[in-house]
Amino acid sequence: MTSRQLMDHAKRGSTFLVIGGAAFLIDAGVFNALVYWGERGPMFEWPLTAKIIAIVAASVATYVGNHLWTFRDRKTKTSARNILAFIAINGVAILVQLGCLAFSRYVLGLADPVSDNISGTIVGQILATVLRYFSYNVWVFPKNPDLSPA
Repeated sequence: MTSRQLMDHAKRGSTFLVIGGAAFLIDAGVFNALVYWGERGPMFEWPLTAKIIAIVAASVATYVGNHLWTFRDRKTKTSARNILAFIAINGVAILVQLGCLAFSRYVLGLADPVSDNISGTIVGQILATVLRYFSYNVWVFPKNPDLSPA
């Protein structure tokens, strides 16, 4: 890998992480409002469903942010294939985050805000972010060599 390619990855990775940070706040805010608003939120008994809602809300923000900022140099047009790839990748990412939350809740028996946020929002989000970065780069916002600047 050349130094130019390394710098491109560092720059793209940095913008991806900024957008991911905003998505993290959306995910955490929606999840905690649904599960813990007033100590026992409206979806306290359904944390996995609440997590799905939170991730979907955050995913919409990440798609827009990554399309407009992180991968703005990619001259690919939004197509059904790109959208389907985004949905499929985020489906797998949702399963990663739900797996972390479910393990904490149902295997370890931890059902409190700190445990839920560490397992589902922090650990799950870190793993899902790594998956998303590499997958978006290849399938959602692919580099089109014919349209790339020289």
